Amino acid sequence: MSGQPTTRRELLQRTAVGFGSLALAGMCAGEARLPAAEDPLAPRQPLFPARARRVIFLFMSGGPSQVDTFDPKPLLTRDDGKPLPFAKPRVQFNSTGNLLKSPWEFKQYGESGLWVSDLFPHLAKRVDDLCLIHSIHGTNPAHGGAVMKIHTGTDNFVRPSIGSWVTYGLGSENANLPGFVTICPTLAFGGINNWSSAFLPAVYQGTALGNASIPSEKARVRYISNARLPREIQRLQLERLARQNREHQQGAAEAALEARINSFELAFRMQSAIPEIEDLSGESQATQTLYGMNDPVTANFGRMCLMARRFAEAGVRFIQVTHNDHLVQWDQHSDLKNGHEKNAREVDLPIAGLLYDLKQRGLLEDTLIWWGGEFGRTPTAETANGRDHNQEGFTMWLAGGGVKGGFRYGSTDDYGYYAAENKVHIHDLHATMLALLGLDHERLTYRHAGRDFRLTDVEGHVVRELFA
Repeated sequence: MSGQPTTRRELLQRTAVGFGSLALAGMCAGEARLPAAEDPLAPRQPLFPARARRVIFLFMSGGPSQVDTFDPKPLLTRDDGKPLPFAKPRVQFNSTGNLLKSPWEFKQYGESGLWVSDLFPHLAKRVDDLCLIHSIHGTNPAHGGAVMKIHTGTDNFVRPSIGSWVTYGLGSENANLPGFVTICPTLAFGGINNWSSAFLPAVYQGTALGNASIPSEKARVRYISNARLPREIQRLQLERLARQNREHQQGAAEAALEARINSFELAFRMQSAIPEIEDLSGESQATQTLYGMNDPVTANFGRMCLMARRFAEAGVRFIQVTHNDHLVQWDQHSDLKNGHEKNAREVDLPIAGLLYDLKQRGLLEDTLIWWGGEFGRTPTAETANGRDHNQEGFTMWLAGGGVKGGFRYGSTDDYGYYAAENKVHIHDLHATMLALLGLDHERLTYRHAGRDFRLTDVEGHVVRELFA
């Protein structure tokens, strides 16, 4: 060995494998977190009074059908089998035939009288908490582009995800947890780009628990523990790194290197915090039953929803829960009835349980729940008994977090193909959610490559009619 002292960069390179579990010595010594001026995840005040403090995004991968879930169309039932009486979109994913009525009955529920199909008997009991938006529309009929659009605001570039923007704007309320967590995300259709921080500092990237091909009971943050080194040795290593870090900071700052150091700091603190949230053994049997964890049909998604509540309770800003398996879950190009019924049985009870649990704990009023897929489905038939992708008009719903409960906004046409009244583009939805969090989508910007970027690009307006 040479007699030259090890440089800071060399130390990082040589010990990178173990650094997934490390942090700076000050963190090991029990400090809550770095001073706000040095901590990129320090809580920040919103730009104006916020109605919500956090978001739980229930992503129904593949695209649920609006005309079979929350948007009944009597004329679709009446004209089953007839041609669509107006032109189909110029750009379609596949070709479709004549109109196909819904296999399910719709009923009105709650004091609000909102319509819900027989697919969601448990969620129907929570309908007075829902704010249904029937006029969502996007720009891309393919899964890849549409999934990216929902998550990042663009369908053809790598840009920061909405969870990263929220964490960049507000920081994290818990020093020992990331600001953005995604539970069992799909690795298809953009994969990590859907929870990436892109050109934002790396500390704002989503932390994944497992992926869609792993049962939620086995979903863990990778490399959360360091079985090779005891904490005392980790601490000695990082005391040395801390000294070199302080010396290095006297020179020119390196943003990428600093982001990596910040991730090491957070990773050390997560070693104890994440396993506590992942461990559901302390939840009562009644609570586990509320989420459907006693039933193999609902247990997988129910566990994800319960973990989402625990992360929300612990101060994580943005939590995403993805309903998917190795297939595109809600993508019923054929066999609509069996496919949608299977999917709805898996999520109906857990989502209703999540809404009830948040409400009785006093968390729903400042937790914004967002439900939906990357697009809806056509009212016309594909392969006789399925529906094709439809980005032209579909339904999403919000709950809690300062929105009106038992409320419907916008509409599609008489057959459910196009958004028609009070249209809400994906950019408008993103702008509205940021406003509920106290963030102005036009002012939440980041300078990159010579221009200011934002989640909504140069579009989007806030739909204040949704605000309670």
